[in-house]
Amino acid sequence: MARENFNDLLWFLAVAEEKSFTRAAAKLGITQSTLSHTIKQLETRLGIRLLTRTTRSVSTTAAGERLRQSLAPRVAEIETEIAALMEFRDKPAGTIRLTLSDHAFESVAWPKLGPVLADYPDIKLELSIDNGLRNIVEDGFDAGVRLGESVEKDMIAIRIGPDWRMVAVASPDYFAAHPSPRHPQELIGHNCMNMRQTRRGGLYAWEFEKEGQELRVRVDGQLTFNTSYAMVDAALKGYGIAFLPESLVERHVASGELVQVLDDWCPKFAGYYVYYPSRRQNLPAFKVIVDALRHGDA
Repeated sequence: MARENFNDLLWFLAVAEEKSFTRAAAKLGITQSTLSHTIKQLETRLGIRLLTRTTRSVSTTAAGERLRQSLAPRVAEIETEIAALMEFRDKPAGTIRLTLSDHAFESVAWPKLGPVLADYPDIKLELSIDNGLRNIVEDGFDAGVRLGESVEKDMIAIRIGPDWRMVAVASPDYFAAHPSPRHPQELIGHNCMNMRQTRRGGLYAWEFEKEGQELRVRVDGQLTFNTSYAMVDAALKGYGIAFLPESLVERHVASGELVQVLDDWCPKFAGYYVYYPSRRQNLPAFKVIVDALRHGDA
């Protein structure tokens, strides 16, 4: 294959990873029709069908998947080497892609990363905010932020925030009409707000612990969210009991707008960590981001 056709392979890889011509075209900054025409030409030259297209989805054929698995690590290595060349510039530069939850963004990451933009104008940040557990390698991220207990063992992990805990809260009006639960199992009789786990699809089971006894309670109620911040507002308006990071509600508890229950069942746990594959750690721009995120002596 001629050198000028290498772009075709990169464009194929984008479609295979995004599983969508629309998303891949947006990522590449080209039109969908141009991308589709280029992929068809690539398949014609190779004499092999690489993608299976339907009206709703795009998937790789057996040959296409083999090509994707062969290309992806090589392209990642090339990107890493090109990014490493930035150390020869006067200042670190490049784009760093992070995936993290809304709470991690607001409570830990953004207060630390905001100043980086002013101090290092040649560094660009792409922040993908959702509450799912992403595969950072497959999804093309440089790093992710998760609770320490959720980080894969083969990743480098660095602590970026303090310990914290989840707490159960509701409005005074709600508890005026419903007895306060004294044990986590009593939540089953209450109107509780569920959290949808974005990537896994299931509902989060509320986790409690006291004197070595661990409990996971599957609650029920009228409302289900996939973000904590909307849940705070619903709790303030009396829609039921919410289970939320303490930092999001402590001022409302202090003011009396929310009432906290089951306090002795809500211990602290390891906070947020930034995690990443080892090949990323020597990139100058990436090192700036990780150093900015570090917590204390981490």
